[in-house]
Amino acid sequence: MSESTSPSVLSYLRQYRFQRKPTPGSSGTLTVTSAPSSNQQQIRMPAPTTAIRNAPIVYKRIRIQDSDSDDNASPAKKPVMELTTAVKERRFRNMLEMFPDISPLFVKNTLVKHGWNEERSRDELLKHDPESDDKASPSTFFASRPGFSGQIHRPNGMGVVRVTSGPSVVVRKTLAGKGGRARRGSSGSEDEDYGVRKGKDDRVYDSDDSDNEVTDDLIGDKRKVFEFLNTSSMNELSLLSGCSQKKAEAIIAQRPFKGWVDMVEKFNNNKMLSTDLLNSTQELLCTRNNIQRLMKKCVGLAQQLEAAVAAGAGRLKQPTSLDASLKLAPYQLVGLNWLAVLHKQGVSGILADEMGLGKTVQVIAFLAHLKETGQARGTHLVVVPASTLDNWSSELARWCPSLHVSKYYGNPEERRQLRIEYSRGLDQIDIVLTTYTMVSSCPEERKMFRITPMHYVIYDEAHMLKNMSTQRYDNLLKIKSKHRLLLTGTPLQNNLVELMSLLCFVMPHMFSGKTDDLKNLFQKNAKAKTTKKTNGNTNDEEIPAFEQSQITQAKRIMKPFVLRRLKREVLQDLPKKTNHTELCPMSEKQQRQYKELIAGFSAKDGTIHATTEQSGISMMMDMRKLANHPLLLRFHYDANVTRKIAAKLARDPNYKEKNEQYVFEDLMCLSDFQTHQLTQQYSCIRSFAVPDQLIEDSGKFLKLDEMLPKLKDEGHRVLIFSQFTMMLDIIEPYLRLRNHRYLRLDGSTAVNDRQELIDQYNSEDIFVFLLSTKAGGLGINLTAADTVIIHDIDFNPYNDKQAEDRCHRMGQTRPVTIYRLLSAGTIEEGIYQVAQEKLNLEKHVTGADENDGTEQKNVVRLLSAALGLTTPNK
Repeated sequence: MSESTSPSVLSYLRQYRFQRKPTPGSSGTLTVTSAPSSNQQQIRMPAPTTAIRNAPIVYKRIRIQDSDSDDNASPAKKPVMELTTAVKERRFRNMLEMFPDISPLFVKNTLVKHGWNEERSRDELLKHDPESDDKASPSTFFASRPGFSGQIHRPNGMGVVRVTSGPSVVVRKTLAGKGGRARRGSSGSEDEDYGVRKGKDDRVYDSDDSDNEVTDDLIGDKRKVFEFLNTSSMNELSLLSGCSQKKAEAIIAQRPFKGWVDMVEKFNNNKMLSTDLLNSTQELLCTRNNIQRLMKKCVGLAQQLEAAVAAGAGRLKQPTSLDASLKLAPYQLVGLNWLAVLHKQGVSGILADEMGLGKTVQVIAFLAHLKETGQARGTHLVVVPASTLDNWSSELARWCPSLHVSKYYGNPEERRQLRIEYSRGLDQIDIVLTTYTMVSSCPEERKMFRITPMHYVIYDEAHMLKNMSTQRYDNLLKIKSKHRLLLTGTPLQNNLVELMSLLCFVMPHMFSGKTDDLKNLFQKNAKAKTTKKTNGNTNDEEIPAFEQSQITQAKRIMKPFVLRRLKREVLQDLPKKTNHTELCPMSEKQQRQYKELIAGFSAKDGTIHATTEQSGISMMMDMRKLANHPLLLRFHYDANVTRKIAAKLARDPNYKEKNEQYVFEDLMCLSDFQTHQLTQQYSCIRSFAVPDQLIEDSGKFLKLDEMLPKLKDEGHRVLIFSQFTMMLDIIEPYLRLRNHRYLRLDGSTAVNDRQELIDQYNSEDIFVFLLSTKAGGLGINLTAADTVIIHDIDFNPYNDKQAEDRCHRMGQTRPVTIYRLLSAGTIEEGIYQVAQEKLNLEKHVTGADENDGTEQKNVVRLLSAALGLTTPNK
C-alpha cells in the first residue's frame, strides 16, 4: 500500500479477511458478515476446493455500481462476472494499437496497475516518454505494494468478481467451467468503460458457438436487441452497420417476432438477412448508451461551472499588468473570467469566438492574470500558424510587456542554440512562442516539447487539429502540459465528428476511448438522412427519436468546454456585413469548352463515369478549373505549336533540357497559362505568348469588368481571394490590363514579408489586394478594405469565412460587402449548395435553442451578470 493512501482507507480495508485454506465441506459460496466493531459489512470467501496448500492468494477487483447505471432502478444488488481473459486481451490489444511506440510489457503492467481500466491506463501512457532512457521497470509501478515482486501469477480457473454495491475489496472466486461462453449480454450488466467495443465473447449471438442453446430467455442486451428489431422504424434500422434499405424492409416484413428463437430462425432463413445484424444492433445500442453516459458527465460539469460562478467565482477586472492605455471590451472581460473559472475547476477549454473578436487579447489577459495572482505553475507554450507569429509577438509586447516571451523560431542552428538555452531552465521565461511546424520539425524538437513540462499549451487556429488520425495531431497530443487551451473561430469545420476531435484533444481523460462512439453516432445520422432523401420523405418526424436529438446532444457535450460568441451578438457598433452571390454566365467560348469537357467524361447513357477515385477527383478539378478560366487547362497550345516551342527551347543555352522530345513531353503536361509563363521567361519563344483577349476571355472577368470600375469610382478598396495560386497568376495580368494598382500575398510569400505587405496596403492608397484563400485567412488584419470578392469558393465554407473576416472585424469603420462569384451552370453551383449545408449545421449546433429562455442560466450569462454587464435574466 502506498504511503499516500489515507489511513481511514487502510483501516477500512483491514476489516476484510481472506481465508487461505478451504473449509471442510465448504461449497465455495460468498459469505457476508458484520464486523463486531463497525456497522460495515465484511466479505469472506473460501478458497476453491481444488486449491493447493500455500498457493498464492490472487486478489481481484470489486467495484461499486456506477451511479448512472441503468441498473440503479432495481433494488437488487447481485455479483456479476466480468473481465474475462478475452476482455483483458482485447483491452491489451487496444492499448498496443494506441501506443505502438511503447513496449508491450510496459503497456500490460500499466493496465494491471489500474485494474485493466483503459481510461486510467491511457492517461498514464499519454504522459510516458517512449524515447526516454530511464524507462520504468515493471516492479517500479508496484514498489508501493508490499510483497509484490513485479510478476503476476494467475492460477488457472481464477477469475474476477465484481460486486455492484458496498466498499471496494479484493476477493477470489473460481470461474465457471467451459461448458459455454458467458456473454455480458446475457448477464444484464453493462461495461463501465465507454469506449470498449463488444468482443466475440460479449455478443448476443454467436453462430459459431454450438455449445450454447438458443433460447427465448430475454435478459440484458438480448431483450433490448429484440425490442429494437421488433419495433424500430425504417430509418432507425438503416442506422445499423451492414443494414441497407432493402434489408431494413426485409426485417419489417418478417415482423412481429414471437421471441428470440423465432427471430433468429427468420434471420437465418431469409436470404436478405443475417444474424450478424443482431450483433450490429447490440453495437448501436451500446453506442447510444455510452453517449448518454458521456452527456451526463458533461451536463454535470456544466452545472458545476455554473455553481462556481453563482458562488462568487469569476469577478475579475482587467489585470493591472496590462497596458493601462488599452482596455478590454466587456465581452472580452467575460472571456477572461470564463477562462479563470475553467482554470479554477481544473478544466481545459476551447475559446471559439467568431473571427475578429480578439481571442488573442483575451488569452494574453488570462496569462497576465495567472502571473499576477501567482497561479502560473511554469512556462506556457503558445503554438500558432507561421502567418500569425509576428502578430502574436507584437500583441504580447503591446498588451503586456511584463510577460517575458521567447520566440522559438529561426534556422536550425538558431533553434539548436535555443534548445541549449531552454535545457538550462525556463524559470525566467513566461511564454515560449512557436509555430506548428517548429514543434515537430525534427526528433530533437519533438522530444524537447514532449519532456519539457509546460503549464498551459495554447493552440491558435486549432481547427487544424480537426483530424485525429494525422501525425500532426499525434505529435501535438504528446506535448507535456497541465492544461490545454484551443483557439478557433470555426469550431465546426465540416461535421460534428471534427468538433469531437477538438474536444478529445482538449480533454483527453474524459473523451479518449469514446471517440468511436462519438464517430458512430454522428456519422450514422448522415446515413439516415440519405435514406430519408432516397425515399422522397423530407419530414423531420421520420428521423429516429434518438437522432432527432443529435444537435441537442452535441450542444450538451460542448457546453462546459466551448465558449463561442458571434460578432453580431457582442459588437453593437460593428458595421453591417452584406453578402451577395453573383451568378456569372461563362463566355461563349468558355461555355462551349465546358460542354465538350463534360461530354468527354460521359458514357453513352449521359452520366459521368470514373474508373477510380483519383480519376473522379481529377475530373472534378478540371471542371472547377474551366469554370474559373479556360487558361487553367490546355486548349490554346496544340501539339504542332508545342513542338515548335520545344525546338526553340532545346536550342536555348539558358534552358536546362537539350533533348527536344523530352522538352515536348514536358510542355504537353502544362496548362495554357503555364506555357504562357514560359514565354515570358525565354525571349526565344516570346512570340508564342497568349494574346490579351484570351486572358480577358472569362465569364468571371467579364463580371469584374462590371464591378471594379464602379467600386473604384465610389472609393471602395477590394480584397480578391482565390484558392488557386495559378488563378492569381492570371488575375495579375488582367489587373495590369485594366490599370488597377494591386499587391499580392499567398502561401509562397515569406513570413517576414507578409506583415510588411499588410502594413503597406493599410497605409497606402492601393485598390486591390490579391490573396490566396487559405494564406489570407489566418490572423491577417486588412480593415483598410471594405469589399471582399471570393473569386472561387471553397468546399469548406469556413475557409471563405476566415478570408472575408480579414476586413470585417474590430477596427472596421465602414460597412463591408462580400461578393461570391459562381459560374452559372457549372459544378460551382453544387459546391455552393454543399457549403451552405455545412453552415446550416453550424447554425444549429452553435446557435441559440428556442427554449433557451427557460433553461438554467449558463456560465456566460452568469459571468456577465456578476460583472455588472447585464442582468441575470437576460
